[in-house]
Amino acid sequence: MHYTGTIWRPPYEASSLLLEVTAGCTHHNCKFCTLYNDLPFSFRMSPIEDVEADLKEAQTQYGLWKNNKVDRTFLTGANPFVLSFEKLMLIADLIREYFPENETIGCFSRITDISLKTDEELLLLHDAGYTGLTIGVETGDDKALDFMNKGYSSKDIIEQCRRLEYAGISYNFFYLTGISGSGNGEKGALATAAICNQLHPELIGANMLTVYPDSELYQEIQNGNWKEESELEKYRELKILIANLKLPTVFAAMGASNAIQLQGILPGDKEKLLSALTEITNTISEEELRRYRNSLKTL
Repeated sequence: MHYTGTIWRPPYEASSLLLEVTAGCTHHNCKFCTLYNDLPFSFRMSPIEDVEADLKEAQTQYGLWKNNKVDRTFLTGANPFVLSFEKLMLIADLIREYFPENETIGCFSRITDISLKTDEELLLLHDAGYTGLTIGVETGDDKALDFMNKGYSSKDIIEQCRRLEYAGISYNFFYLTGISGSGNGEKGALATAAICNQLHPELIGANMLTVYPDSELYQEIQNGNWKEESELEKYRELKILIANLKLPTVFAAMGASNAIQLQGILPGDKEKLLSALTEITNTISEEELRRYRNSLKTL
């Protein structure tokens, strides 16, 4: 398989066929991100010949352990949804050729990738199987989005996700706890809840900000331009977020960045999640949580 560098996927895509179609991020400018620093380039599209060769190989491999059945494919790369409508459709055709039973196709997407498609193209992509996109919106806090160089605003999140909903393309959000900085966690949580409550993400996945020395954010901290939230502040931020979410969705803090993993279905599990977060902040010390954060050599 033509995999390049570390392959990142959401926890819930564990059983999907992982098919590389891009490598590296088209934006590659977020101050906190170090996920693609091991690549010698910012972004590369996979030759279609490599994509087809990987599908051929996957036929053999899946025949060994999954009875040659694939019902979902997850396109890997930082943000494969940036590819042109034509290339995404070609990839969908190839997947159906080698795995006719494949039902859906997912991938990571930036908010700006959605804006590159017309409403008609989004409808056709949905019909071709694209759904369940994963979008790292990070926050609804415009000040944090601007400082971190995300390249879009909270208004853009609402506009583009509504276009996905119109096309029938479901999506999941990644929220980055701590992105607003020390003293601003409550503001960031409230702003994010306000955005989510206007939309219909099927899942809100929370990751906790981990600052690595090779990130631009680390240098901002050294220069005194930004201060990291404490670990306990991050958990209090999560509590405010969950308390203010009013939509039915899955909430999950399941990635390695979370020292303590949480999952529930809102609104039914809201009180259970809030109780668990209260227990964390009342019984676990900042020092213990910080030791975990410092032990994370990579995400």
